[in-house]
Amino acid sequence: MTRTATEDMDNLLTDNPELYEARFPDADRLAGRWTEDCLRRYGAGPRVLDMGCGTGRDAAHLHAVGRMVTGVDLSEAMLAHARAHHPGPAYVRADLHGFDLGHSAFDAVVCLDSSLLYCHTNAQLDGFLASCRRALTPGGLLVAEMRNGAYFLGRTDLLDTPTVHQFAWQGTAYRSTTTLTVDRTAQLLRRTRVWTADDGSPPVEQRSAWRLLFPLELRRLLAAHAFEVLDLHDGPGPRTEPPWREGMPPGDATDADRLHVVARLTEPAPCPLHTTRTPA
Repeated sequence: MTRTATEDMDNLLTDNPELYEARFPDADRLAGRWTEDCLRRYGAGPRVLDMGCGTGRDAAHLHAVGRMVTGVDLSEAMLAHARAHHPGPAYVRADLHGFDLGHSAFDAVVCLDSSLLYCHTNAQLDGFLASCRRALTPGGLLVAEMRNGAYFLGRTDLLDTPTVHQFAWQGTAYRSTTTLTVDRTAQLLRRTRVWTADDGSPPVEQRSAWRLLFPLELRRLLAAHAFEVLDLHDGPGPRTEPPWREGMPPGDATDADRLHVVARLTEPAPCPLHTTRTPA
């Protein structure tokens, strides 16, 4: 009988960071290099907040090129792995939907690999962007990379048909079977993934979802939180085909299945009020 993820673990990959890195290898640090290119292109300062840092590979790359990086994730297992295997950045636990890591404490917020799309509701999106606005210094950057909701308008090539990936880790062969479906009412891309392994363990079924955001919708959300969009395009990027390479400029279309955004904060959040009590 197939188990659900909640019966035994919150998430097979986030609870097993080494398995995550085996399933999604990035030996060339492509995502980190693409991010650094965006930060340099628009003159970002050195203080970077990596929201949804996962195993810490991208945060560690940005640290290695001279930035002062704080990596944030909700998974304690991911953070422990990052501290042990990708040292350099500071790693802290916080919620993407709303966080307070200091007022004007960062020059850039980075949110890669569709992490932003775990904000499923409008309130969660507002919470994330308001938190970014509070965290960023005036003129600070938000750099995000995610799935493109517009791709699924009339296209079904990525939907409903299971895709299979196989890989080996620590002598065990793993197989993941993933099916994507669109929940139009909730504006979510839902994912069902079934894991099997050749070690005799029973299958594990896991479910997750991403918010589907459209380019004009994203522009409006960012503008509402005082961000000016500098770049919004479908590639090249770290997960596009062909992938981004050094020297490649940003594109000007938003038609493919990935979306990349660079936005600058034009109006910082008001400073917190500090009141002084007069002694009686």
